[in-house]
Amino acid sequence: MLNINKLQKNTLQKTNNLYNNAILFCLVFRMSNNTQCNQCCDFTFDVDDTAQHYAKIISNAGEDLNRAGLIDTPMRASKAFAFLTQGYHQDLTQITNGAIFPTDNNELILVKNIEFYSMCEHHLLPFYGVAHVAYLPDDKVIGLSKMARIVDMYARRLQIQENLTKQVAQAVMDMTQAKGCAVVMDAVHMCMMMRGVNKQQSSTRSISMLGEFKDNKDARNEFLMAIPKP
Repeated sequence: MLNINKLQKNTLQKTNNLYNNAILFCLVFRMSNNTQCNQCCDFTFDVDDTAQHYAKIISNAGEDLNRAGLIDTPMRASKAFAFLTQGYHQDLTQITNGAIFPTDNNELILVKNIEFYSMCEHHLLPFYGVAHVAYLPDDKVIGLSKMARIVDMYARRLQIQENLTKQVAQAVMDMTQAKGCAVVMDAVHMCMMMRGVNKQQSSTRSISMLGEFKDNKDARNEFLMAIPKP
């Protein structure tokens, strides 16, 4: 079961992990003056230009860019942003990499508790949680890890949770030609917790049902009974 309270207590740690992972990503893929997306070789993220904008933002906040702790911050933030938005430069064919296989099992397939992190398109603040993704095969299945990769691809864009949920469901449906796909996402939103209404205990569940899950109550209930309660 998703423990929202635990997620909230670890908010700062989770957010720091995002940026630490981003920096690790930068090192692994030798990000220097420009960042080339490993999934889409015809796109180059201009980290220098983006870093200049981050420097302006920090300066506008009244900070001293020459302070020891901030000297490299604009570039670090730029590289982190490149990582957090790399989903724009990926596509389903690349991330699934042909992992679609024939099957004679047409029963429910469900991957639960897929962790995801995304950024609110309204305030550029994180929201994060877990996704539960299920489909009813029609003679084809997709590699289980690819379902997590699909979630990541759409999460690493500027998003709202409602659209993210629908995009994941439609992507799995399109790639598998399944009889139906269902996605539930449970998340907490920093834009509601850190600012605005400041609701520290709030959480959001979004649902997308396609095909059999939308039309067949029994299929829908089987899925909903199989996933953790919010």
